[in-house]
Amino acid sequence: MEGLLGVGVRILRVMEEMGIGRNQETYEILLDYYVNAGRLNDTWSLINEMRRKRFRLSSFVHSRVIGLYSDNGMWKKAMDIVGEIREMGMVLDKQIYNSIIDTFGKYGELDEALEVFEKMKQEGIRPDITTWNSLIRWHCKAGDVNKDIGMLSEMQEQGSYPDPKIFMTIISRLGEQGKWDAMRTIFETIRSRGFKKSGMMYAVLVDIYGQYGKFEDAEECVSALKSEGLLISASLFCVLANAYAQQGLCDQTVKVLQLMEEEGFEPNVVMLNVLMNAFGIAGRYLEAESIYHHIKESGFTPDVVTYTTLMKAFIRAKKFDKVLEIYREMESAGCTPDRRARQIFEDAMVVLNQKHFY
Repeated sequence: MEGLLGVGVRILRVMEEMGIGRNQETYEILLDYYVNAGRLNDTWSLINEMRRKRFRLSSFVHSRVIGLYSDNGMWKKAMDIVGEIREMGMVLDKQIYNSIIDTFGKYGELDEALEVFEKMKQEGIRPDITTWNSLIRWHCKAGDVNKDIGMLSEMQEQGSYPDPKIFMTIISRLGEQGKWDAMRTIFETIRSRGFKKSGMMYAVLVDIYGQYGKFEDAEECVSALKSEGLLISASLFCVLANAYAQQGLCDQTVKVLQLMEEEGFEPNVVMLNVLMNAFGIAGRYLEAESIYHHIKESGFTPDVVTYTTLMKAFIRAKKFDKVLEIYREMESAGCTPDRRARQIFEDAMVVLNQKHFY
């Protein structure tokens, strides 16, 4: 992302030299890159420039800024933007509603998230997959699986079906509670509504999490998906690898990575992060650290998930000094720590301070 941003900035300089001014689309593209790179100061500077030049701050701009503040742990500032939008009399559209719902959910304000969700529907705005993903994800994180099941049902009544990653979150939580029958019921409901090919994907995930013995081998799993006519994609490989990784099944996670390469897909940071997570869950922190070095040596830029995943691996291994080391590397690399990274860092600091005290 940073590399592409650098190219974009150079193109803007060439445009200026040629006397070509920035328009609304130019600003929004640049802002999107700044937000994705976590560059808060640059984002705010660009917005101020847009205001000075009297460009319209669209719902896209506002929703991206709300998300950026939220991702950086600046919940109050995110809500200040919402207040600013209301004062301007701007009509809230789906993008802004989704950003507000996700922000409330991320900071545990689930009642407020649901209140905004109900208002969204009352104003005739139809929830999309992003809306449902946010609500289900944060309720699941809060442990309210029954609410998730209710929303899943409402989602299906609307004619939508869950993102595989969100579905995996739900069945993971149900699996932790031993509610295998509920998992099967959800899957059968989805399949009965005609989502056969997607249903096959979900069935595989249920089998992995339920540990029923079917599809324990990654190669068998991919063959089964192909036989059902499901299009094999890089994102599908990532979902499968993550399913194995969450169980700490390192060998199968590695196998998915190998199969991905055989299918002609280049491993990316997301996939390598998943592999690192599998090693971390299995307590193999040295292998997790080797993946981190491989990411850097391969020319990839570690993202906040990379650093957080490695920090979690060191926490599990009680290597608290290494947590601090990786956190400082993240800051030095210009990667903004998210709420989870900051929490892991603080936990490690507490343990180290206690050790020094005693």
